[in-house]
Amino acid sequence: MDCAVKSYFSGAPPPSFRLPATGASAKIRVVETMYMTTIKDIFNRAAKERADGVALRFKQEGSWQTRTYGELLERVRQVSEICAGLGAGPGDRVALYRENSPEWYEIYFGIVSMGATAVPIDITLREQEVAHIFHDCEVSVVFCSAKYAAMISDIEKRLPDLRNAVLVDAEPTGLPESGRVRFHAYETLRQQVSPAAASPARAFDQYDPDPESPASIIYTSGTTGRQKGAVLSHCNFISNVKSCAKAIDTRQTDNFLLVLPLHHSFAFTGIVLLPVYAQAQVTIVDNLKTIQAAMKETSPTVLMAVPLLLEKMLARILENIRKKKAGRLLYALGLARVIGIKIHRELGGALRLIISGGAPICPETLQAWKRLGFTIAEGYGITETGPVLSVNPPDRPRPGTVGLPVPDVEIKILEPNSDGIGEITARGSNVMQGYYNNPVQTEHCLRDGWYLTGDLGHFDDKGYLVISGRKKSMIVSREGKNIYPEEVEQQVAHSPFILECLALGYHEPGETTGERTGLIAVPDMEAFDALEDREGRRLSEQEIEGTVRAEVKRMVQGLAEYKRPRCIQIRFEEFEKTTTQKIKRYLYAIDTFARRGSTSR
Repeated sequence: MDCAVKSYFSGAPPPSFRLPATGASAKIRVVETMYMTTIKDIFNRAAKERADGVALRFKQEGSWQTRTYGELLERVRQVSEICAGLGAGPGDRVALYRENSPEWYEIYFGIVSMGATAVPIDITLREQEVAHIFHDCEVSVVFCSAKYAAMISDIEKRLPDLRNAVLVDAEPTGLPESGRVRFHAYETLRQQVSPAAASPARAFDQYDPDPESPASIIYTSGTTGRQKGAVLSHCNFISNVKSCAKAIDTRQTDNFLLVLPLHHSFAFTGIVLLPVYAQAQVTIVDNLKTIQAAMKETSPTVLMAVPLLLEKMLARILENIRKKKAGRLLYALGLARVIGIKIHRELGGALRLIISGGAPICPETLQAWKRLGFTIAEGYGITETGPVLSVNPPDRPRPGTVGLPVPDVEIKILEPNSDGIGEITARGSNVMQGYYNNPVQTEHCLRDGWYLTGDLGHFDDKGYLVISGRKKSMIVSREGKNIYPEEVEQQVAHSPFILECLALGYHEPGETTGERTGLIAVPDMEAFDALEDREGRRLSEQEIEGTVRAEVKRMVQGLAEYKRPRCIQIRFEEFEKTTTQKIKRYLYAIDTFARRGSTSR
């Protein structure tokens, strides 16, 4: 796609490319979508062509509600008017600091449609992290949940550019008072601007974003240190959406289930932009504890999820199978698909595609879902690339790989070793413009149009991409051998007594070259509780530690000797993670003084 093409219209192509009133050929449809170069373009198109089609389904006061594309457009126009009234203009940064909700959609589209840049904020971040993001990209307006008002008041002294905070779920009276930042009730502002927003030539109509202008600044969740803001243009996102639409079958009749946080790039592109591009609907689940009931009630067709959720769902399914003699027998006889028919009905009966992303998924999990008759595929991407780089084709997936590069994205392996493993690099219209206010980091990862992912991998004999691990976390032994921590961790994680683990390189005192492999393991206390019930006694802390050490040594027998951990430390607290459940590796190190067997608490 040529991202230099100017968007001379909003929502519809020039007259010569208009669709006939009744029916249209696929060729005309393709020509039409070529002109969609901004997020506003695809939203306007959906709102005009499917004004009465359901865009969002969500639960409100205990019952399911819907919002059509036409209704969503009305609210989006109001948000654009609110932004303009609060002094935000094209190029200004406007933060979106809220949980998943129908308002999240209208606020985002309202921000970018009038030319401002949206800054989605992770609601799980700590105060100092939120303050860093606001300060780093000079946020002038924030739309947030009312419960964050106190935090905004606390940090405003550090934020000279912040002038207005719009509280989405606040009452119109009793708004917080602050020194400089003015607080507003969202519904009050919506009602005030409603007549003006409906008029032509208002904020929504006055500006059509340039394809190359920034749509979002997404701050990476940070497994290796301070967050950086990836600047992603309209073109970056739309290019990636079109690639995704070519890689997987998306339909106007689809119902995407939203369970991932929308500030994350995988959820944003996959469950905000892709459904709008397909003119499909999204069902918002606001409580993961009731996901199965929600699926049964709303019959989603597409589920995009992180591996942790899919593993937990699968564990519950398999546990229910094991409880029933007939289920155990059918599963043992290889007739899992027969059981899967009932499970399919319990999940709404329409689920045709599951896509796993955000983190590596265990091949056994993929195989188990497949045995139950579900189509499941793994994808791979990076926030800085919009994010999707590769997807396993649903009709010919290869578990253990992350699939084939999506159309219009190039992937090559930089400086491969004798095994073909090197750094994964990507090029395409989806690659970000750089890191906001950070030219050093931008120069480090963007070279001649290629984005250096920091991930290591290779292509298999069928051209499928295989991920080996992270370049920064790779351990180089004293013999010069490369050891990928993820391989060690995956092997150890098969133990039922180990909840999670982290393989790290370390030096013995006095050593300066090469590294040894160490491992920090967290016991699965539920497994040990069950063991205590079976044995009818309490286990001492030393016994638990001894069992974990023995389990690690047993599990790594399948690895080459040089890859096996020389130091095993036990930790009874789970590792600190990002919102996509990736361990923040930079926070941990092997305590060489504890290498002889003492524990790390």
